[in-house]
This record gives sequence, structure tokens and C-alpha cells, in this order.
Amino acid sequence: MPGDVFGFLVNTLFTLFGIALVIRAWMYAIRLHPFNPYSQAILRATNWLAQPLRRVIPQSSRVDWPSLVACWLTALVFLSLSWLLGAGAAPSLGMLPMLALAALLTALKWTFNVILWVTLIQAILSWVNPMAPIMAVLHTLTAPLLDPIRRVLPNTGGLDFSPLVLLIIAQVAMIFLGQAVYSVFTL
Repeated sequence: MPGDVFGFLVNTLFTLFGIALVIRAWMYAIRLHPFNPYSQAILRATNWLAQPLRRVIPQSSRVDWPSLVACWLTALVFLSLSWLLGAGAAPSLGMLPMLALAALLTALKWTFNVILWVTLIQAILSWVNPMAPIMAVLHTLTAPLLDPIRRVLPNTGGLDFSPLVLLIIAQVAMIFLGQAVYSVFTL
């Protein structure tokens, strides 16, 4: 029982921090204003890991590589801790390639988790409170993903089904990635 609680807490903390790193990289890619209060919260929560990596890993004009590497490292530590909690022993060095691949897949799963939640929150707020202050940030985050879907879907008048399509795509991707992480460990 205490092991389950500790495993739940480790899973929650690492997932939330990994998601914050994904959002940080996403904000950089879409050029979200850094002085936005939501941006500031993400930057402050992740600076302790992303800033030292910034000195070693260069970022490109559209990709925040230090944040993505920090997310991968977070997933690597998370999976190692999960292995330690589940198996009772630290993973061996021979498992490092499998752990590295599983960490990459876990970071991708976190990315689709972010897409799912941001899209869902934006859709619900558009019905409940379309003038909420966070709507501008959510629109900026989701527009690059929803606009291509809107171009493909037929015009249905006042109903926008693109968030539903994106939610389904994100959920299917998370299922496949979850299975892929599991299969990496069963090789």
C-alpha cells in the first residue's frame, strides 16, 4: 500500500514536470509571449533544469532542444525510478538503450497528453466562458494543430469538429505510445 502511494506520487510529479517541459518547448516553437503570467509560471517551474542545459545544448530558431532534452531526461529518471519501485533493484547498464527508447516514447506520450488536455480545456471554456483570460493562450497553443484539421473537414456552419478530431488523434497516439513503452520493456 505505501509503495503504491509512493509510485502514484512519483508518477504524478514526474508527469507534471515532463508536461511543463513539453509546454515550455511548445511555447518557444509558437513564440508565445514570455511575459504572459502562464508562460512565466512554466518558465519558473522548469528553469532549474532547462537553463543549465541551455549552456551545453544550442537551441534552433524553432526548436527548444534544451527543454526537449530535459523532458527526455525527466522521462529517463521517471522510468528508472518506476523500475526500481517495481523490481526492487536499479536497472542494469545493459538496459540503458531500452530505457532511453522508452523515455523518448514516454516524452512523446506526455506531448500528446498536453495536446489532449489543452484542446479539451479550450473546447469546454469556449462553451462555458469564451471570454476567459486564458482563452487567448489556449487559442495560440492549439491553432497550429487545429487549423490544418479545419482545412480538411467540411464546413458545418457554426459547429467546429476539429477539436474532437484532434482529441481522438491524441488519444489514439497515447494508446499506441503506451503500448510501445510496454513492449520495449518486454523485449
